Amino acid sequence: MRITLLDLGVGNLHSLGKALARVADGSEVAIETDLARAVETDLLVFPGVGAFSAAASRLAAGRDALRAAVAGGLPCLGICIGMQLLFDASDEGPGEGLSLFAGRVTRLKTARAPHMGWSPIRPQPGAPEWVSHGARGVYYAHSFACRPSEPEVVLATTELDGDTVAAIVKKGRVAGCQFHPEKSSTDGMALLGGIVRELVA
Repeated sequence: MRITLLDLGVGNLHSLGKALARVADGSEVAIETDLARAVETDLLVFPGVGAFSAAASRLAAGRDALRAAVAGGLPCLGICIGMQLLFDASDEGPGEGLSLFAGRVTRLKTARAPHMGWSPIRPQPGAPEWVSHGARGVYYAHSFACRPSEPEVVLATTELDGDTVAAIVKKGRVAGCQFHPEKSSTDGMALLGGIVRELVA
């Protein structure tokens, strides 16, 4: 299996690449900057540390091609900013997301932002078993959160000072994590492995 990390200039590629290689044993993990070549893969991953606008700007030229590839069945995973790019747009700044999930990214409704550190996630009814690996806590680093228009796509949530945040979303062969599974110790790696296996099954 080939896994491709799309380099948008905003991601922590090294640690995520190592994590993906570990949970998808025997898979090739490549980093790609060219949007056209990035879709020639078995799993496309949008990593995320940084600002929505900068990443959306890098995606703009290949937005239609990426959407067409996903419509054709290409599995995709977005992490942190990568998850936010799967939605329509963000209050953080201008730029279009991929609109693979309906909804908007808005600032956290918390007294303090960014939210940085460990928080447990709550699996939603009917969520796959692998979601439960985040119940003891996963690592977050974000000031904005996705607000899906379709509640059924939410597999898990996190409560932050009374703000219910979508922690994991999935629709078809596309998924997103607002947290960083690659920085979430053993449980995070187990969760990441579960996501990868389900998307490429």
